[in-house]
Amino acid sequence: VLGILNLIINTVTGLLATVLLLRFWVQVVRIRPPLQVSQFTFQLSDWLVKPLRRLIPGVGGYDWASLIAALLVALLATFLKQLMWPVLLPHLVLFGALYTLLQWMIYGWIGLLFISVIFSWVNPSAPLAPFFVQLTNPILRPIRRVIPPFGSVDLSPIVAFLVLQIMLFALAEVASTIHPWLLR
Repeated sequence: VLGILNLIINTVTGLLATVLLLRFWVQVVRIRPPLQVSQFTFQLSDWLVKPLRRLIPGVGGYDWASLIAALLVALLATFLKQLMWPVLLPHLVLFGALYTLLQWMIYGWIGLLFISVIFSWVNPSAPLAPFFVQLTNPILRPIRRVIPPFGSVDLSPIVAFLVLQIMLFALAEVASTIHPWLLR
C-alpha cells in the first residue's frame, strides 16, 4: 500500500512540477511556447502561480513564482512521503524538497533533450520541433562549442545526457551522505 501511495504522490507532484518548471524555463530561454503547450501549462498551473505572483514578482524577466511553486510542490511531496515513515524527520523535509526539485529539473532537461532528439530523427519539420530545439539550445550550445557536429552528426546531445546523468549521480551521492531517506 505504501508503494502505491508513493507512486501516486510521485506522479501527481511530478506532473505539476514539470509544468511549473517548463513555465519557468520557457521564460529563462525567452521563447513563446506553441498555443497548445501554453494553454496546457497555464490551465494546469495558474491556480498556484497567480496567487504567488502577488507575493513574488518577476525579477529580471523571470517567472520566479513558477519556480517557487515547484519548490512548494517538492516540499509537499517530501512531507507526504515523510509521513509514511515510522519516524518523522522534519529537518529533512527541506533537504528532501531541494533534492527532489533538483532531480525534477535534471530529469526535465533529459526529457527535453530526448524529445528534441526524437524530433530531429523522425520529423524535424514537425510543428513542435522548433520549440524543443529552442528549449534545449542553452544546454547544447556550450557543448557544441567544444565538440562541433561531425558532418550531419551532432554528438552534443549524447554528451549532455552523460553530463546530466553524472549530475544525477552526484546529487544522489550528496543526498545519501545527508540521510539515506532522501533517496526514497
